[in-house]
Amino acid sequence: MRVNDADVDWTTTERGETTFRRKKLAAAAGGERLGCSLYERPPAKKAWPFHYHTGNEEAIYVLAGTGRLRTPDGADPLHPGDYAVFPVGEDGGHRVSNDGDEPLRYVALSTMDEPDVTVYPDSDKVGIYAGSAPGSDDERVVEGYYRRDDDVDYWLDEA
Repeated sequence: MRVNDADVDWTTTERGETTFRRKKLAAAAGGERLGCSLYERPPAKKAWPFHYHTGNEEAIYVLAGTGRLRTPDGADPLHPGDYAVFPVGEDGGHRVSNDGDEPLRYVALSTMDEPDVTVYPDSDKVGIYAGSAPGSDDERVVEGYYRRDDDVDYWLDEA
């Protein structure tokens, strides 16, 4: 299937320093196993906290504007034409921010496998998703964010 981004409505997310507009292109075209969204981030705004996925690979391609990409190796500038891949696991840790004066526009791609766990090293949290992949609007059977140290004994019988 095919879709033109002009035919897909923007959604807006505003949560503190995380602000962006998004067009879910893959969903609009009927994609199921590969996600693709067009993002536009205003100046001085960041994406989700630094994280990595244990079950899904992601990538971005910068179309316009400038920004910064934080990875486990540090932070580097982002420019139009840059393509970055975030593999599964710790080496794929990332956060995108707009430190320019213009909107930062990029395409984000990802596999849409579930279940998935996202790990947030800066806050020692994990996100768990089952029933639909991260970024999906489909109903999930399990979803939540937890501190990594909230481990309980498997054999402990709690009511």
